[in-house]
Amino acid sequence: MRCHPVKIRHSDAYLGTPVQEDTYFVRPPWRSLYSARFETLLVSITCDDGTTGWGEALAPVAPEVPAAIVERLLAPALIGEDPTRVRPLWDRLSGLMRERGHLTGHQADALAAVDIALWDLTGRLTGRPVAELLGGAFVDDVPVYVSGLPRQTDAERAELAAEWVARGATTVKLHLGHGVAEDLATVDAVAASGLKVAVDAHWVYELPQAVRLARGLAERGALFLEAPLAPEDVEGHRELAARAELPIAVGESLRNRYEFADWLGRRALHLAQPDVARTGITELISIAELAAARHVRVAPHHSTGLGVAMAAGLHVSAALPNLAFFEYQPTSFEVAQTILRAPLRGGAGSLPLPEGPGLGVDVDLDVVTALAKES
Repeated sequence: MRCHPVKIRHSDAYLGTPVQEDTYFVRPPWRSLYSARFETLLVSITCDDGTTGWGEALAPVAPEVPAAIVERLLAPALIGEDPTRVRPLWDRLSGLMRERGHLTGHQADALAAVDIALWDLTGRLTGRPVAELLGGAFVDDVPVYVSGLPRQTDAERAELAAEWVARGATTVKLHLGHGVAEDLATVDAVAASGLKVAVDAHWVYELPQAVRLARGLAERGALFLEAPLAPEDVEGHRELAARAELPIAVGESLRNRYEFADWLGRRALHLAQPDVARTGITELISIAELAAARHVRVAPHHSTGLGVAMAAGLHVSAALPNLAFFEYQPTSFEVAQTILRAPLRGGAGSLPLPEGPGLGVDVDLDVVTALAKES
């Protein structure tokens, strides 16, 4: 097993400017760290016969951290094991730090990368696509929404929205959280293009403001409101979900079925958004089944992941009966191709399922190795 922490320079940072060279920074009013580069952790697992499977952890900052977990804690437990026993291996690996509270955070991210690599490897060894291994694809083309209009003013966002309409997009998610009145003004400006609009508030609001925002969005026919309150405020989301007249979407910060079971049991979300590069394929399928039992649709999250995470997200999305849509980040999609020998296809309206065994993508090891050295 090999870890490849990768950091890729691009003309734009994730979600657009500002770019501060070689630094981590915060974008107020959002509270999370962002990187000036596209950072990720790629993991490769090679069998005795030379067959290699690839996985990826969502690690937008400090990919060296989950890499250390893979190398020190997970890789030794896999030596000599049959890689096609993916679910038993998942059970074993997830138990290594479970009673220490490490089913979340960097441990879960590292495990997600290994799990994806095992599914890819199993598909390559058996000659079957991952979606087929999961029981079959419900769709060959995964419906997507465009995530983000990385411009500074509403006039510029509206102009970019019109360009996306011309390219066949029907839905866009805006990354906001700048105040209720400001957010609704941006929605109005973009909706004039004819696009259906969703809003990601990036966890910045308190309940009274989130209620007002949800009311205004519902009046405008918005598609959903994502991450409106602090990520640990399950009860606040439950109250908001009961009062809102549009779907409340949550899930990118959650890593496992136990967390999702709590949120689903409290009816604190209407749309589940697990990210395969944080949950792994095995756990995301379990999460989706829990959601289905509550008649909740799944809209897998995707942000800065490269081609491996993208392909994994598409395969697992295609295998879900309760799929709503997949998140399409245009700049991330462009950067994702950097590590692939052949690019992924699709765009504004849908993304076709990658063809071929495993994840259906061919990772360029020379490029990955060079990028890892530069990191």
